[in-house]
Amino acid sequence: MSGEIILVQMGQAGVQMGNAIWELFCMEHLIYPDGRLADPAEEGHNVLFYETPSGQVVPRVVFADLEPTCIDEIRIGAYRQLFGPESMITGKEDAASNFARGYYSVGNEMSELCCERIRRQSEKCNRVQGFIIFRSFGGGTGSGLGANVISKIQRDFDRTAIVEFCVYPSPRISPIIVEPYNAVLTTHSTINSGSCTFFFDNQSIYDMCNEHLNVQEPTYTSLNRLVAQVVSGVTSSLRFPGSLTMQLLDFQTNLIPFPRIHFPLVSFAPIMPPSQVAYEPISTLQLIKAAFQPNHQMIKIDPKDGNYMACSIFLRGDVPPNDVNNAIGQMKSVRDVKFVEYSPSGFKVGHCYPPMLFVPGGELAGSPRSLVMVSNHSAIGTAWARLNSKYDLMFSKRAFVHHYVGEGMEEIEFHEAQADLKQLEEDYKIAGT
Repeated sequence: MSGEIILVQMGQAGVQMGNAIWELFCMEHLIYPDGRLADPAEEGHNVLFYETPSGQVVPRVVFADLEPTCIDEIRIGAYRQLFGPESMITGKEDAASNFARGYYSVGNEMSELCCERIRRQSEKCNRVQGFIIFRSFGGGTGSGLGANVISKIQRDFDRTAIVEFCVYPSPRISPIIVEPYNAVLTTHSTINSGSCTFFFDNQSIYDMCNEHLNVQEPTYTSLNRLVAQVVSGVTSSLRFPGSLTMQLLDFQTNLIPFPRIHFPLVSFAPIMPPSQVAYEPISTLQLIKAAFQPNHQMIKIDPKDGNYMACSIFLRGDVPPNDVNNAIGQMKSVRDVKFVEYSPSGFKVGHCYPPMLFVPGGELAGSPRSLVMVSNHSAIGTAWARLNSKYDLMFSKRAFVHHYVGEGMEEIEFHEAQADLKQLEEDYKIAGT
């Protein structure tokens, strides 16, 4: 394996995703909750874990939140012995769902400490391959502190890949009124910093749980375990042997045609409950067909509203290469799957041998073969348009603006962010033709 990855998980959404993700990573790498390695011959864990002289296996991660509740759950949870105490940073007051508090005032004080802990993690690596950031665009800590820390990571680790997994505002489910402000401001602050940003919206994942898993009232644990399978699938070829392996920088090279167009669409298949998996045939063609369906996407957009610019498929398990080539050939002939003229081939494939695992007692079944598809699609521009519209409705009345100005922001930043996001919307229209 060439290079280690450091994970940074910020705010309530980032920390709760981290709970599910490390639970799954430990299962996949045969690590007990107390940090003991069940199989000393297993080597793939070195990308995400390091070993202490006493034989303890410790995640390469930094948790940061401006209030202690979520991280305290880790400190007393089943995996409390897994994480080093220095990897968990908490403050005494939260960001109050305010980007400016997370970026300028309360969060700015914590960001240097967070970056110091990240530097300490990097000193335990032979070569840092990149960073994976988990946060929410709509919350105060995820948007504000997240943007602040990302800018400082880029300052300290120039030319190192920064990949984000972010909760994006849903079309109809919104727990925070000022979510559009936070999302637009954090995008404006980080659009030139991040290498690649993968989106999830709660509405899409809720609908997947309802439709595919027959879970009518999913908990955050259900949603986060589904997200964890996607993260595992995307990073599987970085951690396990396979016929087609990829590096973190490959996401940028193969998916991002222009620097600002770095918000790919994520799909996952199969999504089925344990009671159904024994009765459903899962061929490679069925998996790839499912990945192109809107009900397997992690964000609410319609692929018919645009064209594909690039597409990476990460396969796991028993997948013959010939089946992959035949399935991709069939998908290229489907009328609804349209690529832009400047990217006629369009597909990059990664494959690792170990199959997808499932968490015992969870709603999602394991499968002998699975895939995560990451595609750069011009229809993502419709999600930005939706967000811009909500932002414009509030900002035209200057609603809630005084809360941000009171934390050190200037009103001109609202205008600049709005113009930047409208330009991004236009960039997607141009790139998708």
